[in-house]
Amino acid sequence: MAILSRVAEVSNALPRHLVKRGFLQQRNFTLSARQYSQASLRGLGSVLRVSEEVRDAIATNKPVVALESTIYTHGAIGDLGVEDIVRRNGGVPAVCGILAGVPTVGLLPHEIDRMIEEKAHKVSRKDIASIVGKGFLGIKEHGGTTISGTMILAQLAGIRVFATGGLGGVHRGAEDSMDISADLTELGRTRVAVVASGSKGFLDIKRTLEFLETQGVTVSTFLCGRSPDQVTFPGFWATNSGYKTPHTMKDEETAAALILAQERMQIETGLLLANPVPDEYSIPTSETDAIVEQAVAESHEKGISGNQNSPFILQRIKELSQGRSVTANLALVQSNAECATKVAAHLCRMLARGNDARTTFCIPLSQADILVAGSVALDLHCDYAGAGKEHALQPSLYTSNPGHISQCIGGVGRNVALAAHRVNPGAGVRLLSVVGDDMAGNSIISSLASLGMDVSCVDKFDKPSSGGVTRTAEYIAVNGADKNLFLALADMHIFDSNTHSKGWGRIVAQSQPKWLVVDANWNSSDIIDMTKIAKSYNARVAFEPVSQIKSERLFDEGNGLQTFPQSSVDLSTPNEYELGSMHQAAKKNGHFGRRQWSSIHAAIRTLDLENHLSAVASEHQFDVAALHQIIELLPFIPNLITKLGSRGVIVAQLLSHDDPKLVDQAEGQYVFQPSSKHHDIGGVLFKFYPPMENVDDVVSVNGAGDTFLGVLVAGLACGGKIENLVDIAQRGAIMTIRTSESVSPLLSSLRSDLLRAASK
Repeated sequence: MAILSRVAEVSNALPRHLVKRGFLQQRNFTLSARQYSQASLRGLGSVLRVSEEVRDAIATNKPVVALESTIYTHGAIGDLGVEDIVRRNGGVPAVCGILAGVPTVGLLPHEIDRMIEEKAHKVSRKDIASIVGKGFLGIKEHGGTTISGTMILAQLAGIRVFATGGLGGVHRGAEDSMDISADLTELGRTRVAVVASGSKGFLDIKRTLEFLETQGVTVSTFLCGRSPDQVTFPGFWATNSGYKTPHTMKDEETAAALILAQERMQIETGLLLANPVPDEYSIPTSETDAIVEQAVAESHEKGISGNQNSPFILQRIKELSQGRSVTANLALVQSNAECATKVAAHLCRMLARGNDARTTFCIPLSQADILVAGSVALDLHCDYAGAGKEHALQPSLYTSNPGHISQCIGGVGRNVALAAHRVNPGAGVRLLSVVGDDMAGNSIISSLASLGMDVSCVDKFDKPSSGGVTRTAEYIAVNGADKNLFLALADMHIFDSNTHSKGWGRIVAQSQPKWLVVDANWNSSDIIDMTKIAKSYNARVAFEPVSQIKSERLFDEGNGLQTFPQSSVDLSTPNEYELGSMHQAAKKNGHFGRRQWSSIHAAIRTLDLENHLSAVASEHQFDVAALHQIIELLPFIPNLITKLGSRGVIVAQLLSHDDPKLVDQAEGQYVFQPSSKHHDIGGVLFKFYPPMENVDDVVSVNGAGDTFLGVLVAGLACGGKIENLVDIAQRGAIMTIRTSESVSPLLSSLRSDLLRAASK
């Protein structure tokens, strides 16, 4: 019970939001901010403490560099100034160690002082369980972590890059002593990039490299302005050891690309990024060989081994070199800290920019069944709270109104993608969007990642194109007392004022989506470009109208929309107001006068639809003229699903000659076939779907339509049919209406029903 009590005590000391957001549960080191804002903390995770500064830096994709605490607790040089170097280069230092029995990432100066004063143990992988276990029993000992111990804590916290001085390795005479540093085996199993000046100069460098090769560790040396044929593996105090390096890197950006590739491929080994000591401090190998030989011989004579061996040899080398080794050691540690910070910064930029990083480095994307190209925004929801007055369902104009205000992450594209992801994560959903390089943009990326979404294609703009905007999008919704939207303001200029289509073709080609969802927040030319790209890769396209004004963009003049059966857009889900705006834009911009449309519409007019349309309009109190608008838009959007809010849904479909619904008796009363055969048109389905239930406990309607489309597309991507999925999509929308969130977190409960419906 004492152990359990101590575990509870330490766990309760952790920030609550880490526990709530799953920071202590997940293990998934892939590419996005999610992977590192919610790093694997299994096992040790229940007691790991991460400082607030480091935690926030990881969550907002800032460069973080891990540092070992043994340079303080067991170092022979004193203060190396590495933390200041990391900060001067724009990074956040994260000193790792065990403080009073608690594994800690981001040790503060007074905590390090305490560890030094109270004689911290030297802790490698093999020692961690012992010292942490004692902590459970109330025995609060400290541990300065070596390279292997620091790698473990860094990976658990989600830190990618670690700066040190020199790596441990195979000791001379290891064929008899079996003295091989745990640093090497740790590199073979822990995915952290270690920036070091090779292995310590008194080790057997040749056998160290061979051992690393056996462990499958990528070893690469910075060129530092030299040609590849001039570069060898660093010799710690010497720029060159004389032993060939397995790989070379041009600069820190290239090193960041290696880390990115390692993660994308899910290769669970570390990387050794070898950074030679600066030339001015280098001690040629010819000068150090004799000193090292003497120091090693003395250690053998005295019978010194294990973790005491390296400190003894280093001290003797310091004495025999008259302090030159100390000067070189200080220089290389500081150089490595600067190098590691630059590597981490390049990696953060790659992750944040997403598209640019993949374009530059040709890093492939995995396949995604659903690609959602749409908006993500910072949402402000304002609910009017003045319903106490009789008939005061809406706020008053030109004055202040009482209300409840909440802030969250939203955006139509984000909501659609999240709904599809939640209802069927196995489908593979990828969001393609943009944010600004600002606080809101960083928060959005972190939020998306924490929800488990793929953010590899969420681009971050820091420089606008000509006349462009780089501020993250924002949306303000004002709802009446009945929770229905009264007024909304949207600042989505980042989507419609920049040129976005560059690189989209590669994203679609690599994602190979079954469905592309594009929302109307993009400018008109981007919308059309995206639909053309998707069609060229045999993807089906869904258009989300977003709003009355923006829905018109699909039908801008000169857009060149293709008609059935080669339609540019396969599906759209407007509400009745967006439907009217789309129809008006199509009419105003001459789309109804095109020959291809006229031919198809003439065939539709031969159908005996009038009585059916009149009956639907009468029974459901709907304007028959609006039903005719649906029919007239079908040649451009052959699957048009009009959302009527609490009144249900109307589904209209243009059918080809081989569509099974033409002979389906269950659908027969809703299917109308032309009296004379048309070479493209087999018929039209027109069906009203009543609401699944009357909802009295409305919390917010924001996001309900987006949820409807996300659930629907998730089913379609599984091979489902619209007629079998509409009611499930309605149920998903109702779930969202009953929550303050823009996408209900309960959508996963629909998964089995969705997959069952999709299999019909």
